[in-house]
Amino acid sequence: MSSFDAFSSYCLTEPDSGSDAQAMKSFAKDNGDHYVLNGSKAFISGAGSSDLYVVMVKTGEKETSCLLVENGSEGLSFGANEHKLGWNVQPTRVVSFDDVKVPKKNLLGKQGQGFKIALSGLDGGRVNIASCSLGGAAASLAHTTDYIKQRKQFGAPIANNQYLQFKLAQMATDLEASRLMVRHGAKLCGEKAPEYTMYCAMAKKFATDKCFDIVNDCLQMHGGYGYLQDYPIERYLRDLRVHQILEGTNEIMMHIIQRSLLKDD
Repeated sequence: MSSFDAFSSYCLTEPDSGSDAQAMKSFAKDNGDHYVLNGSKAFISGAGSSDLYVVMVKTGEKETSCLLVENGSEGLSFGANEHKLGWNVQPTRVVSFDDVKVPKKNLLGKQGQGFKIALSGLDGGRVNIASCSLGGAAASLAHTTDYIKQRKQFGAPIANNQYLQFKLAQMATDLEASRLMVRHGAKLCGEKAPEYTMYCAMAKKFATDKCFDIVNDCLQMHGGYGYLQDYPIERYLRDLRVHQILEGTNEIMMHIIQRSLLKDD
């Protein structure tokens, strides 16, 4: 995986358990030298195309473990590709497990460490998703800056309009603030610094909200052309919208932040 010879899918969310990951129902029964896995996961990116599935499952009533399920395993199946608002270049499917035999050697970490592993993956994932928002917003801002210099109304470029000038300045400022927060969160996450989970949540919440607003304003500044597929802005808008949901909704980010701030020392 580190050399990109193999790709994996992160399997945590289920049809009836999203933000409340502890409510998962997928269960792996210990059967000597292997586990027998039953259940399903929903909204799994790359499902059906990945080589490996990193699956969080119950291995006891109050115990979660992480199993590596190899593509082609008997009993592993996939639902139809979801029709989404954005992210249309990436397959998203339900992953189902029907008496899938998973060798004990495919247990990641130790039995019972699954939830800890899941959370550690989410911190980096939140920085990654925020980075995707930075890219979409930066591209939209660059396209829009060029557009308003060229687009003329009433005999002059609309870039001469002071409202649009100030709007552009605010968007650039919000983008830079988002970029700094994401890089700060990434640095703390890499160092496993105190409260890094909170700072990753802050970066994800701030950047995905601000960057979506930037792209939305860019579309508005394109007028009717922004709504056409001939221009790239409408795609950036559709693709960035889900970033406020992925890797934990932004409402959950607020919960993580307040919990860190209000915890007892």
